[in-house]
Amino acid sequence: MPTVRDLRAKAGKEPITMLTAYDAPTAAIVDDAGVDVILVGDSVGNASLGYETTLPVSVDGIAHHVGAVSRAAEDALVVADMPFLSFGVDEKDSLENAGRMLKEEGAEAVKLESGPHTVELTETMVQLGIPVMAHLGLTPQHVNQYGGYPRQGTDREAADRILDLAEAHAEAGAFSLVLEHVPSNLAAEVTDAIDIPTIGIGAGPDCDGQVLVFNDAVGLSEWSPSFSRQFGAVRREMERAVGDYVSAVESGSFPADEHSHEESELDEFY
Repeated sequence: MPTVRDLRAKAGKEPITMLTAYDAPTAAIVDDAGVDVILVGDSVGNASLGYETTLPVSVDGIAHHVGAVSRAAEDALVVADMPFLSFGVDEKDSLENAGRMLKEEGAEAVKLESGPHTVELTETMVQLGIPVMAHLGLTPQHVNQYGGYPRQGTDREAADRILDLAEAHAEAGAFSLVLEHVPSNLAAEVTDAIDIPTIGIGAGPDCDGQVLVFNDAVGLSEWSPSFSRQFGAVRREMERAVGDYVSAVESGSFPADEHSHEESELDEFY
């Protein structure tokens, strides 16, 4: 299983691959495919739980999914996404919530949607042995502040804030940085400025790696953001399979003889 040190060593040599997963079967598929990092994202709220945003996802909820993924992943680095208000409010609670993901659920690191308030917290977590992946640019937990999911860092002042925060989190000990929905030239500038790997989502090709939500990558979502790409048509195949099942049951072709058996000893009861 790779460590955060392995991930840092890989940067600059070969692109880092990261996908989300929320359950054991999906994690096993992602792991077997050779993906470097599995992020148990709070995107589970949108992708699997039917919420409109990530905000309702709880610590207990994310822990449940982290445990399932950790039990299935043998080679990928498992990162637990810390949900809204699970960190940054009270330091003791922040450390306990993050530590639980490693100590009880089997994650190797946590991800924090970052800002000025997480620099000192990142340093404290790292000192205590909790590896931290930072996250800048579009941070979905701030959806109410942004009024949606707009691109970030689009003017020099906003870009400089992201660059400054990237450098601050690298200095605080973060082992990597997710850059989401920022201009590609800003992502290239940040990647060049810091000595930890950058992992982009909607941030162009110059990051040290890329991440997508699993549902978007395999074509399970009804809608995908413009910066993602569907590498499969899983939703279409699932719809076909379920439709075939319904037809087979209704027509009586399932179950067939080969799908059941009789016990001769039971004949005397009928």
